[in-house]
Amino acid sequence: MVLWEIFVIVGLVSVILEMLAPSIFFLNLALAGFITAIVALFLDSWVYLTLIFVILSIVSVLFLRPILLKHRENKEQETGMQGKYIGKIVKVIEPITKFSGAITIYDERWEARTESEETIHVGSEVRIVKYESLVLTVEKV
Repeated sequence: MVLWEIFVIVGLVSVILEMLAPSIFFLNLALAGFITAIVALFLDSWVYLTLIFVILSIVSVLFLRPILLKHRENKEQETGMQGKYIGKIVKVIEPITKFSGAITIYDERWEARTESEETIHVGSEVRIVKYESLVLTVEKV
């Protein structure tokens, strides 16, 4: 087997591991493996190629991984339930307590709860502060 093929296999195995355990760690190893495979087309020393792979892996984990993690956290805030509902001001349609209540948002009825001891009455405006399963946690505005 040629050296570049070995590093392509390392890259592919790392991509598969990243899909199984999404931690953005194996993605860095995959990137290092694929770059080393390209270098292996021009260099024919397994010692130097292994050294290049190790250095690229370390640099990638130390510098690229924090950037990718931050980008992933930003995307989680922008998309899905978090970005669509959190922070919105909505109307109460059933009195909200710690144990029951409902709001309406985007013409949809949602179960709502409050973390405070007070009851929020029908017609009041509340801000959505948290999302857990199918229940939104709100606070009085």
